[in-house]
Amino acid sequence: MTSGPFVFDTQVLGRRPGTEKSYELVLDAPADLGLDVFGVPEGSPIDLELRLEAVMDGVLATGTASVHAVGECVRCLEPVEQDVDVDFQELYLYEGAGEDELAVEAEMIDLEPVLRDAVVLALPHNPLCDPECPGLCPECGFRLADDPDHTHGDAIDPRWSALTQLTERPEE
Repeated sequence: MTSGPFVFDTQVLGRRPGTEKSYELVLDAPADLGLDVFGVPEGSPIDLELRLEAVMDGVLATGTASVHAVGECVRCLEPVEQDVDVDFQELYLYEGAGEDELAVEAEMIDLEPVLRDAVVLALPHNPLCDPECPGLCPECGFRLADDPDHTHGDAIDPRWSALTQLTERPEE
């Protein structure tokens, strides 16, 4: 296991059940923490409260992370910002970790995958600037929230459009 800001040493717990250590940290967000339209910018602060507790089978990591996510409204493309708080709890096994389980490796645990899963699952998949956002005009792309009465007139059925030439007068 490599070192990094999300790697924690569990050696101080000594594999004695009931032993715990708490942390309050501000870490820089890793790259690609979020979705395509909404996510946490790389390097922005993550406020992390973490408690590591030794249990019989491994180390139980429990915590809360607070991040500031940015993106754009999926309806009108306006900027959207939101503070997101997530809770997480994960057991890192000393031995016998399966494919879908996390392991304590060389007395170290890597919190990044757990934190990434918790944050990404808490983000809205379709962020909106306002729940009632009307979006953009399908004809011209005008933001409809700026002018709710925006219109292009009555639509003419293309099959009858040739008849409009009969009522139009050529300018003299």
